[in-house]
Amino acid sequence: MAADISRAGVEKAYGRWAPVYDLVFGKVFDAGRQSTIAEADRIGGRILDVGVGTGLSLSDYSRTTKICGVDISEPMLRKAQARVRALRLSNVEVLSVMDAKNLAFPDAAFDAVVAQYVITAVPDPEGTLDEFVRVLKPGGELILVNHIGAEKGLRKLSELAFAPLARRLGWRPEFPWQRLVNWAAKHGGVTLAERRPMPPMGHFSLIRYHKS
Repeated sequence: MAADISRAGVEKAYGRWAPVYDLVFGKVFDAGRQSTIAEADRIGGRILDVGVGTGLSLSDYSRTTKICGVDISEPMLRKAQARVRALRLSNVEVLSVMDAKNLAFPDAAFDAVVAQYVITAVPDPEGTLDEFVRVLKPGGELILVNHIGAEKGLRKLSELAFAPLARRLGWRPEFPWQRLVNWAAKHGGVTLAERRPMPPMGHFSLIRYHKS
């Protein structure tokens, strides 16, 4: 099995991605981004966007939705801050460099937590999900969009073969659905509300959990 990713490795990788991230991933991941934004706007109130990156999503939120954005990569976040200034996004309350597993927010601070393409790019996915739920208000929603690894077949073999390179690029490709099922069962404070396939090729999913 490939060595797992580290915080330092992810921070370094996304620092390298920062200058070209929008060009490389902007269109590819747009459907997932727009879907999570629509769900967050449906809830409204105060939203935490974890892994906000270069801020590609920020201008698409409703101006009545209050946004706090965090990211591990300072170079990515500098681009997000420039975007907020250029577009005068007054609904963005704060953008901060922060570790997703150690959020500097109090319990029950947000109506929804949005994490786009984040869970496979953190060293401890389950601990990070626990932290997301901690900062959610009771009745709030955790809204994820992420690659879900294949359970079997050629795609699973391909993901395993690609894993060493993917980790150097900042994520893990082999992340099975069962891992989320096990996390939710162990946590006990969330209920799966939806799993919806997303482009490209349905290998990604929009996943919503409701906090009880």
